[in-house]
Amino acid sequence: MNILLINPPNCGRSIPEERYGITTIKQIFRGEPLALETLAGNLPGHEVRILDLKAEPDGLDAALAGYTPDLVGLTAVTCEANTALALAGRIRQECGATVVVGGVHASNDPEFFNRLEIDYIVIGLGKQSLRQLVDALETGGETANIPGICRTTPGQSLRWRPRHYSRNDLVEEQPPRYDLVAGYRDQYTLAALGVPMGFVSSAFGCPFDCSFCCIAGLTGGRYLSQSIDTVVRDIRLLNDVPVIRLVDANTFGNPDHARRLCRAIVDGGIKKSFLADVRSDTVVRHPELLREWKDAGLRSVIIGFEEISDLGLDRMNKESSAATNLAAIEILHGLGINIVGDFIVSPDYQEADFDRLARYVADNAIDLPIYTVLTPLPGTALHRQMRDQIRVHDLDYYTLSNAVTPTTLDEAAFYQQFAALYQAGHKKIKL
Repeated sequence: MNILLINPPNCGRSIPEERYGITTIKQIFRGEPLALETLAGNLPGHEVRILDLKAEPDGLDAALAGYTPDLVGLTAVTCEANTALALAGRIRQECGATVVVGGVHASNDPEFFNRLEIDYIVIGLGKQSLRQLVDALETGGETANIPGICRTTPGQSLRWRPRHYSRNDLVEEQPPRYDLVAGYRDQYTLAALGVPMGFVSSAFGCPFDCSFCCIAGLTGGRYLSQSIDTVVRDIRLLNDVPVIRLVDANTFGNPDHARRLCRAIVDGGIKKSFLADVRSDTVVRHPELLREWKDAGLRSVIIGFEEISDLGLDRMNKESSAATNLAAIEILHGLGINIVGDFIVSPDYQEADFDRLARYVADNAIDLPIYTVLTPLPGTALHRQMRDQIRVHDLDYYTLSNAVTPTTLDEAAFYQQFAALYQAGHKKIKL
């Protein structure tokens, strides 16, 4: 089969920009489409191409002009869902391909894609599911019983067999098809520094259940580590890329696995700079693990501090504490590891709350603070809790930089305060 996998363009909309002319906080998604590269890896025997519309926004016409796909696969986070639908409609009209959609939004809110434009929805990790669907379509086999695959039924509720994820679903013997995005590689950089950066997964899912997070829908709440040999192989495949982002929700979620991976990197003579996601409680419980990783090339960690008070953390079911966050910051500073700190601003913030957060970031020398607005993404516990408060239902605005529920402050004042957090500045991290 001819298979075209498409990464949607940057398409989220910005309330502060549209209503108040504030352009400094619009979120732009960057980086290679690792999910599509991973899916492509398990489709040997087929002619597979990847079109990255984030890197090549006007590339669809050219892609379809020189290639007639039998199947088109689309991925989308929540703010890209409307655009994915529009692309699906256009593709169906122009080439009549079977259209499949997957990714974060499809996994958490599959009913959204129960439309005429879509033929199948992949719910959860798709590396194995998509392969089984392709095999069934090619041979005329039955698709209804493939776990994780849902045939759309517009006008009726969806029905599908859930997939119970295991290591077999990772299909580790088939590496990501990094070669399919070779033409875009020079655009995949660490935006703040312009340094080439590649993505590698060491695990999927997360063992925690934060109310705002949409990760659980991808693995049914399971946490699946890839083998050490697999991760090392994928790092080596990105031989010419100096910086590797381990794009897992919780890279050190299994400390023993993280330790063995670290030692394999050192023993293998791999010389890279690494960025990884880590929880603050992991830093506090395993400071020696972070020290080993620093020696192996870990230069920065992304930590979801989220809130600076115990009350705020408890509301998010974060299973951490303000004291633990402070202890983690002290340990990381002592090790000389850069801190990329994620903080969630609630729409009910008042000026004093913004001031407290700004002081916290400055006092604790967070190297690169990242601020998002508390957003009840469909399919999450937070969405179920806040459903009646939501006033903005257009998913284009679910970029994590818009308040989709009412703000306590006057809306213009809220966004001005939010923008001021970014304008406060930060240190330039070094790799």
